[in-house]
Amino acid sequence: MNLAIPFHSNHQLSEAQQNIFNRIPSLVWLLSESGDAYFFNSLGQEYIGFNDLEHFAKDWVDLIHSEDRAIFQNEWQQAFTDKSSFQIECRLKHQSGAYRWFLLSAKFIAANSEEKAHWFINSVDIHETKQYQQNLVQCINAQTNMLDNSIDCIKLLEADGSLLHVNKTGCIALNLPQSQNSFGMKWAELLPVEIRTKASYALKTALKGKAARFRGMSGEGTERQYWDNLLTPILNDKGQIVQVLCLSRDVTTQRQTEIQLQLSSELDDLTGLYNRRFFKLQLKRALHRHKKGKKLLGLMLLDLDYFKHVNDTLGHAAGDHLLRVLSKRIENILPENTFVARLGGDEFAIVVNGIETQVELEKIAVDVSRQLEAPITYAGNLINGSMSIGCAIYPRDAKDSANLMKCADTALNDLKATGRGGFRMFNQQMQVAAQNIAIQLNDARHIIRDDLIVPFYQPKVRLADAKVVGFEALLRWQTEDQHIHSPCNIEQAFQDYILATKISDAMQNKVFKNIAAWIAQGLDVVPVSINAAPVEFLKDNYAERLLHRLNAYNIPHHLVEIEITEHILDDRGSDYVIRALNLLKQQGVKISLDDFGTGHSSLTRLRDYPVDCLKIDCDFIRQMNDDEAILAIVQAIIALGPKLSLDIVAEGIENTEQLELLKSSGCSIGQGYLFSRAVNVEQATEMLQAGI
Repeated sequence: MNLAIPFHSNHQLSEAQQNIFNRIPSLVWLLSESGDAYFFNSLGQEYIGFNDLEHFAKDWVDLIHSEDRAIFQNEWQQAFTDKSSFQIECRLKHQSGAYRWFLLSAKFIAANSEEKAHWFINSVDIHETKQYQQNLVQCINAQTNMLDNSIDCIKLLEADGSLLHVNKTGCIALNLPQSQNSFGMKWAELLPVEIRTKASYALKTALKGKAARFRGMSGEGTERQYWDNLLTPILNDKGQIVQVLCLSRDVTTQRQTEIQLQLSSELDDLTGLYNRRFFKLQLKRALHRHKKGKKLLGLMLLDLDYFKHVNDTLGHAAGDHLLRVLSKRIENILPENTFVARLGGDEFAIVVNGIETQVELEKIAVDVSRQLEAPITYAGNLINGSMSIGCAIYPRDAKDSANLMKCADTALNDLKATGRGGFRMFNQQMQVAAQNIAIQLNDARHIIRDDLIVPFYQPKVRLADAKVVGFEALLRWQTEDQHIHSPCNIEQAFQDYILATKISDAMQNKVFKNIAAWIAQGLDVVPVSINAAPVEFLKDNYAERLLHRLNAYNIPHHLVEIEITEHILDDRGSDYVIRALNLLKQQGVKISLDDFGTGHSSLTRLRDYPVDCLKIDCDFIRQMNDDEAILAIVQAIIALGPKLSLDIVAEGIENTEQLELLKSSGCSIGQGYLFSRAVNVEQATEMLQAGI
């Protein structure tokens, strides 16, 4: 392109023409037909700079930014050849050296009678607009990159549910090409069939102006993903809903963790069976299903017999092994319509669905109870065991899960109270008995809370002269109307460790307080015996507790005697009993074996027990006058005393015939109504004062 001609060319403009061009609010310059610049309007001259006009007149293309020049030259060359027009956006150099964006238009003006052919160049400043566009594009690109780089599936939906825009993650999730930028398909139709209803409902909710959320799976086989979808409405300036933003997040890992946590919260760690919490939930669901049908539901509660003994003798690892093996055996023999769970410790529960008769439940109970017949060994040791099962049936025995559990538990307790092993079906008589037990336990708590315990004292006398040589402290409790009650009204409390120990503690405090008062009065105090319930020895601290209380009251140990029943020495866990009795005897406390002859103690082992006295049961005394066999037993026990260095006390002496027969048989001490009923502390004090 030849621009080397003088700026003042032979193209002359009139002053009027120049004024017109100078009024145009843009940069204007004129070129000859050959492309030589011969005029710049005032804005053009001001923009370019008066000092540079001569240069740019010769080579005006230098005004164009180097990055835009190639495009311009291509357009210019084509237009120059065709004598046509063109328009491009380019940057033009300011006299300061900076560049601004212009919309440059080039138009060829053909020759006419008034002027020669020339080119009209008009450049409109679009710098601010261009910068805004560029910033907008950058912002859009940044947002697009952000969306495309997001791990979330982001979709913009029209009100009719069609897709307006989807980011790359969304394209992948919906099986669309990642390069796709034109959509329009219905969003819900791209989802798996099983969640389309949820999706459509969520979209309708969002179009009502509310945020909506749903979860669902997508994909197939091992590639299935779990998505959390959130739909929110987009409003225009008038508050109208025009679009819906759908944000979907892949929460597959989170879902798998939730499932694992749920399973762990439902399963028992040791056995792999369902746990108590999940069992209760499943039982309620099962009962709900059975409400609509005529079939029955059976519930079994299982309890291992003497499980504590296994832990104590072979260790907890052996006990855990027993539970695991038993759990597998039970699972393997149960029919499909059953549900088994470990409730905790050695307790299990089984739900049997859809039975028609009690016989079906009984058959399963028999099969379950036999699972401990096959030997189970651990570390070379044979684990012996049995189980007790309580059974109840819905809706015959109860109408809801809580009461059905109570019925099965009542049947289980009834079985264990009368002999362990096997199973027992619930009946209403058990419920009455259970209610009576509950009443007794509540009465016991009331007695403890209100301090109603009152000790009575039955004298032990020397048969030769009826002199009082001791007392047996008997538990009584007194109501507000001053009525005295015997312990038989709360006998169930003595099967409960907590209640039994609280009653025993209160009784001991009252008795020791009375003994301390007698000592303070200077009376000739005789030994007082106190009964100990077997359950009090479940913890290995009975002796320590008793001795601590004796010392607190400053009671000489020889003035207290502990009475235990014969069978307690042969019970499982009797090691605690023997240790406690040995310690008490070492500290001077005497030990009496009550109701002797009613149990099954070995005479050989009796020699090894820390016992000081045998008390002949009152039933033997009552029958010995009429039954020679009974008399022979009584006389044998009396003869046994001196040989084993044991005192012998006959209980329940009610008439002189019994007294004389005992005296003639060599018995020297006894107690019973013939001498005195149990008396209160005031009467006992009077006996001591009188020296009876």
